[in-house]
Amino acid sequence: MMWGTRPLRTFFGTQLLPRGSCAHWTATLGDYWTLTKPEVNLLIVITALAGFYLASPATAHWPFVRLLNTLVGTLLVASGTGTLNQYIERDFDGQMRRTSGRPLPAGRINPSKALWFGIVLALAGGLYLALLVNLLASALAMLTLSTYLLFYTPLKRKTPLCTLVGAFPGAAPPLIGWAGARGDLSPEAWALYAIVFLWQFPHFMAIAWMYREDYARAGYLTLPRGERQGHFMTWQLMAFSLALVPISLVPGLLREAGLMYFLAALVLGLGFLYFAACLAFSKSNATARRLLLASVVYLPLMFAVMMLP
Repeated sequence: MMWGTRPLRTFFGTQLLPRGSCAHWTATLGDYWTLTKPEVNLLIVITALAGFYLASPATAHWPFVRLLNTLVGTLLVASGTGTLNQYIERDFDGQMRRTSGRPLPAGRINPSKALWFGIVLALAGGLYLALLVNLLASALAMLTLSTYLLFYTPLKRKTPLCTLVGAFPGAAPPLIGWAGARGDLSPEAWALYAIVFLWQFPHFMAIAWMYREDYARAGYLTLPRGERQGHFMTWQLMAFSLALVPISLVPGLLREAGLMYFLAALVLGLGFLYFAACLAFSKSNATARRLLLASVVYLPLMFAVMMLP
């Protein structure tokens, strides 16, 4: 986010502004907004929306209110998860150039306030889903939060297999959307889950490779140490990108999406595979950056085409 860069934060940081001023409150709200990881939440909302849309019956009275409630509840839980993740990792974030300017390591927000902010968001989202959507959607959202924070987050400092562990809760948003619409999970829902699950590996490997020195400085084991880094990154990229191409065609085969989706998924999947292969062969930061950009374009496009009639 442009307002999250270090130069703007230095100028508008809350510690440099008079308390109670409009600029102070604007900067503080911006910091709390940053805690929720809005860039991640955008993809979460898109995939949850797709899950809900594809699960909804084609009736004259389409459930717009239920959709809105599902997305609001999911967004609240996701925002709480992002905030609590930054609270847990605040000391390590301070050791990385990429994250040292975040509100907690930079000292702009008190850690205890961030902790309660995250707890309130998460619990409010879970309760919101339980009361206004259904218990299954709420249970999935809270299970996602707990596995992300209790398993994936600490494993990032223990084993490179943390990506595999984190991919399970990371792929849950379309399941939450599907459950919000139907109150159950069918094979079609798990096909959406599989697409997001596989997509996460090349997406995160691009980030891990670009910031490998930063991660190592903070003690994160997103990649193995030493000469095995390149080999580990390569097989994760290629294995999961190759698997993503046929798996992404499954919604078309299950008739949850039409012929246009089938063709688009094939073209997008092969294009995504191309960028992954470029990184696997060159192992440069430039190709990692291009793969990262391709990944954040690929997933929304996939689900957008899937929702076309």
